[in-house]
Amino acid sequence: MDQGSPSCPSLRMKFDNILEEIDGCGWFQVLIVTLLCIPRVILPCHFLLNNFIAAVPSHHCDLSALDDGSLFGNLTQEQRLTVSIPVQEDGTPSSCKMFPEPQFHILSNSNNSDLATVPCQNGWAYDNSTFKSTMATEWDLVCDRKGMNKATATIFFVGVMIGAIAFGTLTDKFGRKPMLLVSYTISMVFGFASAFSNSYTMFGVMRFFTGFGLTGISIISTVLSVEWVDIKHRALIGITGSMAWSFGNMMLAGIAYQVNDWRMLMIAVSAPLGLAIITWWWLPESARWLIANGKVERAHLYLEKCARFNNRKDFTSKIKLEHLSDVVGTDNHNKTYSYLDLVRTPKMRRLALLTGIVWYGVASTYYGISLNITGFGLNVYLTHFIYSAIEVPAKMVVYFCLDTIGRKHCQAGTLLLTGTCIAINIFVPKGQWHVRTIVAVLGKGLSEASFTTVILYTAELYPTVVRQNGLGYNNFMARLGVSIAPLIILLEDVWKPLPEVIICCVSILSGLVAFLLPETHNARLPETIEDIEQTKKR
Repeated sequence: MDQGSPSCPSLRMKFDNILEEIDGCGWFQVLIVTLLCIPRVILPCHFLLNNFIAAVPSHHCDLSALDDGSLFGNLTQEQRLTVSIPVQEDGTPSSCKMFPEPQFHILSNSNNSDLATVPCQNGWAYDNSTFKSTMATEWDLVCDRKGMNKATATIFFVGVMIGAIAFGTLTDKFGRKPMLLVSYTISMVFGFASAFSNSYTMFGVMRFFTGFGLTGISIISTVLSVEWVDIKHRALIGITGSMAWSFGNMMLAGIAYQVNDWRMLMIAVSAPLGLAIITWWWLPESARWLIANGKVERAHLYLEKCARFNNRKDFTSKIKLEHLSDVVGTDNHNKTYSYLDLVRTPKMRRLALLTGIVWYGVASTYYGISLNITGFGLNVYLTHFIYSAIEVPAKMVVYFCLDTIGRKHCQAGTLLLTGTCIAINIFVPKGQWHVRTIVAVLGKGLSEASFTTVILYTAELYPTVVRQNGLGYNNFMARLGVSIAPLIILLEDVWKPLPEVIICCVSILSGLVAFLLPETHNARLPETIEDIEQTKKR
């Protein structure tokens, strides 16, 4: 008889044995993934929202104060710009400089290179043909204040980073389902509050807490899905769930195109969280977590419900309530685990170090590409949609690669190829925007493939007792990279290719580090820290 079989109560069982008895990928699992797709669709709508609410349209110094009925008032708009705004090297009017006084002689002599200029004196005039309003236009976050505009993304991702630590601890302590409701509520309340902010400071605070709540949705939904699925279907469920991100990303381009006022756009992308709160009532708690924490009776109830959904009604006769107590992981159910348990033992310490570096590289690469969608000769909506659409075939390829070449090689390969694409674009001239766009879209697809892989891979690497802590820590490392990404983009003022060089190096380095991680393909999920420390190959 196979060791660990549920029909032999004298032997210790693995939870995966139980899932095989009740069908580890049936209608019950489909229901879980479907219900979790609703909030997961919302995630990219907030994580990449700055591409639209913080967009900076074409602008120049406001000249309305100069129209005093004199000669200036008789000029055409083009002539007003000519005598008031210096021309940049590319022939376009300066966005941040103006002449102290109208230079009427320029109308007959186009040379204005030696004339004195001053910063804009009366604010800016913006091109509203694409965006009705953005934060940049409402609060004049341009020129010497453009760093404040980029900082809104950093503030949001710092909230995500802190939230990853908080929800990682609280979810392993209080359970997956209760903390998921908390994250839904925080995200919706502060998402709506952000839309009604009357100052930059208030908006920054609201976005911080929105990010704090959203990270709970991100990490809890992943773990809850994986913990209810058997070994051979983990990749399928992981990829299927991540498709919600891609569809949400494509939806964001369409929603932003239709709703081009930044406040209304924030309301539009936050409203569906109300539906997520309603559907939360039908979600189960993780039976793995319940067993690992000694809540065997509740676990048995959920397992019975799963068996009924999946038409395995003989579950109760095969697995008795008292047998669940023999499942590996319940010996220390009175022990409280924390982030310190990620570094107490040698192999856990090494695992935490390596996955932290990989997550930092994956996230900073993905968002370094995603938050810089200008300069390819296409409008911002179309570029964002193409960047989003390429994720779908990328994930389909990843699904087959995960079970063909394994998690480790898939993770390392996608990161190295992403870095290669970024490196190619550093040397492709700006004028060849067709080539640059193709390479950039390919790089974006590969970066999404690496993100999809690392989420599933990490959930398989960490044991049940600290799995949420592990994902919380790694999300912290990821958001650390993401928080810095918008600021790295500002380095183009120092040297134009510098942001791409930095992101390329990070991607390649993290890809090499991924080769040091163990393979988890067709391996049982570890339940305890001892599974990591004592077993070389599960």
